[in-house]
Amino acid sequence: ANLGGIFDAIGHAILFILLYIERFLLWLPWIVIIVLVGVVAWRVMRLWWAGLVMAALLVLIGSFGYWDLAMMTVAIITASVVISLVLGIPTGILMARSNLVESLLKPLLDAMQTMPSFVYLIPALMFFGLGKVPAVFATIIYAMPPVIRLTNLGIRQVSQSVVEAAQAFGSSSRQILFEIQLPLAIPSIMVGINQTTMMALAMVVIASMIGARGLGLEVLLAINRIEVGRGFEAGLCIVLLAIIIDRITHAMAARQQYAA
Repeated sequence: ANLGGIFDAIGHAILFILLYIERFLLWLPWIVIIVLVGVVAWRVMRLWWAGLVMAALLVLIGSFGYWDLAMMTVAIITASVVISLVLGIPTGILMARSNLVESLLKPLLDAMQTMPSFVYLIPALMFFGLGKVPAVFATIIYAMPPVIRLTNLGIRQVSQSVVEAAQAFGSSSRQILFEIQLPLAIPSIMVGINQTTMMALAMVVIASMIGARGLGLEVLLAINRIEVGRGFEAGLCIVLLAIIIDRITHAMAARQQYAA
């Protein structure tokens, strides 16, 4: 009963975050989202035509009639990535600060990254049943390892001489972490965010099998009904969405590496 209450609380928290994001995206006029994505792409990539291309890809998704389903998919990805980062970055910091924690978590992360993605649907179903919540839960578990690993790697790659210099000037462990190690690890963390986001997108499609609405469910229904055209359009929209997300997050990571 106690475990049931814990999982109910987790489920309600996930559902609250997901519904808030989903309703906000569906409430925003499509033209606002297209302009925002175009401006962000232009600013991040520093290419005016890149912004136009990203905006055009969104227009193409809307022209297929899958705008609402695409926004539902983006909502699941956003909720999953946000929760993955909230849990994953502190875990990566803990791994970087403790060799014992790293030795304990590394085999677990290896197992998480080698298991077939369908396996994650089983515990999600057991704990939360069918619906959006298990889809987000499975996506979080599947997508979290990259950001944990790369946060740990980024902090450990900070030059020991820099850390020793800070210690010599009387900096505390907390100051060294937040003012030296984390800022220098940002390029690595950004790569982890990019990988986590792309893995979340891949898992969202599979998560349609346990009740997640969105483009993945549209592909699944098309396969079941042997509707080739419908499946191709929905699949193409997923590809376009992946291109937009990957290019923007990749450019953000590249800018951080250049700045470093």
